[in-house]
Amino acid sequence: MTPPTHPLALAPVSAPPHSVDGFVKEFLRELNTGQGVALSRSTVNDQYLALARTVRHYLMARWLETLRHNRQSKAKYVGYLSAEYLLGRQLGNALMATDLNDVAEKALASCGLDLATLRAQEVEPGLGNGGLGRLAACFIDSLATMSVPCIGYGIRYEYGIFRQTFVDGRQVEQPDTWLALGAPWEFPHPEAAVEVDFGGYTETYDDNGTERTRWVPAWNVLGIPYNYMVPGYQNGRVNTLRLWSAQATKAFDLSIFNAGDYAEAVRAQTFAENITKVLYPEDSTPQGKELRLQQQYFFVACSIRDFIEQMVEEDFDLHNLPERIHFQLNDTHPVIAVPELMRILVDEKKWEWDEAWDVTRRCFAYTCHTLLPEALETWPTDLLGRLLPRHLEIIFRINDEFLAEVRAAYPEDELRARRMSIVADYPERSVRMAYLATVAGTRVNGVAALHSQLLAEKVLPDFSSFWPDKFTNVTNGVTPRRFIKMANPSLSELITDTVGPGWVTDLERLAELEPYAEDEDFRRAFRRTKDVNKTRLYALLRTRDGIDLPEGHLLDVMVKRLHEYKRQTLKLLHVVTLYDRIISGRVDPTSVLPRTVVFGAKAAPGYRMAKEIIFLANSVAATLNADKRLNGRLSVAFPANYNVTLAEKLIPAADLSEQISLAGMEASGTGNMKFALNGALTVGTDDGANVEIRQLVGDENFFLFGMTEPEVSDLQAAGYHPTEYYESNAELKSAIDLISSGAFSDGDRNAFEQVVSNLLYQDRFMALADYQSYLDAQDRVEAAYVNKEAWTKSAIRNIARTGFFSSDRSMRDYLSRIWGATPDR
Repeated sequence: MTPPTHPLALAPVSAPPHSVDGFVKEFLRELNTGQGVALSRSTVNDQYLALARTVRHYLMARWLETLRHNRQSKAKYVGYLSAEYLLGRQLGNALMATDLNDVAEKALASCGLDLATLRAQEVEPGLGNGGLGRLAACFIDSLATMSVPCIGYGIRYEYGIFRQTFVDGRQVEQPDTWLALGAPWEFPHPEAAVEVDFGGYTETYDDNGTERTRWVPAWNVLGIPYNYMVPGYQNGRVNTLRLWSAQATKAFDLSIFNAGDYAEAVRAQTFAENITKVLYPEDSTPQGKELRLQQQYFFVACSIRDFIEQMVEEDFDLHNLPERIHFQLNDTHPVIAVPELMRILVDEKKWEWDEAWDVTRRCFAYTCHTLLPEALETWPTDLLGRLLPRHLEIIFRINDEFLAEVRAAYPEDELRARRMSIVADYPERSVRMAYLATVAGTRVNGVAALHSQLLAEKVLPDFSSFWPDKFTNVTNGVTPRRFIKMANPSLSELITDTVGPGWVTDLERLAELEPYAEDEDFRRAFRRTKDVNKTRLYALLRTRDGIDLPEGHLLDVMVKRLHEYKRQTLKLLHVVTLYDRIISGRVDPTSVLPRTVVFGAKAAPGYRMAKEIIFLANSVAATLNADKRLNGRLSVAFPANYNVTLAEKLIPAADLSEQISLAGMEASGTGNMKFALNGALTVGTDDGANVEIRQLVGDENFFLFGMTEPEVSDLQAAGYHPTEYYESNAELKSAIDLISSGAFSDGDRNAFEQVVSNLLYQDRFMALADYQSYLDAQDRVEAAYVNKEAWTKSAIRNIARTGFFSSDRSMRDYLSRIWGATPDR
């Protein structure tokens, strides 16, 4: 990057004064000159946009100063490469980071406006699908708060994750038009566009006696960067999130338009923009699979090029690139960045292969987020060769040289070399992206202690024995700024009044709350915070979804992506069993603990079984909520379109957190951490980060059930037959039979045949095997909840003992174990 030549270009930019009058002036100026309206004629959206830009103005000076400081200090960056960023609404976070909330509230009130109303106007960007994207957002928040230079790179999806609606109980996907009313938090920079090539062929040529290869692409697109500010918490630092949007290099052909072929005139534009149109296009078709690969290459090609050409000085020696940047591959989606950097160094910079590979191998690290083999991406070589021919050649050479190392180390074990090959031959010739990331990365990490152990022992065992020092663990964490301080103001105030404000950036200080579990006044105050949060949630669901939740119930919450391994079906079997106990007369409804079960989940558009489970959940909810025999003791709700905004209201209100995946299936989970930190008790298996939560909070404050991972493996090896559990457990049989009977489908016995058949004859994730243990755990939940004082003590201990699960701690682990970067204050 060429440094500015004007002497004032690097001068500090002043922020507006932190005063009510100063804020009012800035706000009215934005309303008048930015929106072009007077206050008296403005709409709520005008007011929100003006407010957002006003707050943005306060951040701008810090952002520009951070960029200036990073340029001058030449500090090492963390380059976070992620296909997802589930950011949530930005206004509240920006107000908190700048400590402007009270000023803004008073300033708007003086104008006759309500801050809460304007905050509610914001539409959150749906740029992620679940935990992966929310984790990325937490991590960049922590790095900014810790003053670590970081640039997040991702995709600016035009529509993002779909907006979920329900029609007759079934999920229907609607476009997520998050950009429709304006996007005041982004800064487009079309002048900094990056050209990204696709297709074509490669050819060799003579370069002064050296044979080299060049890529002759068939077509290309432009990547337009959109910058987002990532503020640290009240520390003056603002890092950058750079999202890329695709545009055509030649968007409009006037001659074709004038000839009357209007569709053809904009064909190139439409084709290019498809790349960043939606998050995770349905890939069950060849066209969808190709579009996904286009997305992945597009954003990493833009990002690598951007850092090399824009983020370092013009005369920077790229041999020193590992001292200036460490790119973290957030799952396999960005792994194509490895051959892209090699292509730039070997083909464009004309380096020798070995020196390029040495630099590349020191620039990347890989985080694996799964244990499911089908979630480890592979790309057919014919697709890669057609779309990215030079990259496939580079991958082949990386693989050849890697396998030569393996064969040298294990000369008598050709099967091992085949198992470790980046290029697989069966069932089709394809590139295993997790293997490529493992070969190229300085480190490979899992995201919870159990996950990292299983990753090394079961997913990548040959690699972990070949490079034992390459594998490490970094347990996930969540940002306490958004998920406690902002999402749970009543609890935050109680914590601050008790231990002081330092916990917001040092979450281990929550341990100071432990003695207060024995304090009656503190327990009473804690219960008041739960009541406040429940009241707030009930009001939101009433207006947002038309759902009226009964008061005085245990609030039992299961919110996460809809997937069979997460076992929403097990929760539904529990709900149906409770219902069956009452309507069969086995249990007097007046003796049942009042309970409201809340689900929140989206199913991937092409995931048919997940959609059938949603249909069952909604059908069960409709039946139970209308059945007067329950005497108001059992209620089920499934608000549509679960997102960060809803999570911020739902999690603080929850009493019970459902973390019930089959042991050995969940990588980590972060919802489990958010619930525990907000004082919900967990019912869960020993899976993912549940293991560490239970170890920290103690068995007496955690409702453990189900098989352990070794027991799951043993049962799978012995042969699992779900019908045996169905035939031998009367309550389980009765619950499944009730679902099959048409009781939840107006007498239609075939409505849930797919779900029932899957449970009885496949049940890959062993819901039936863990059913009785789960019911027993829920009986312990009910017995514990009756004793309000004891339950409150456990809730407080959950908060006090889970400060470990801060994303700040996760970042410290990454910095020390993987990145080698340091805060740059």
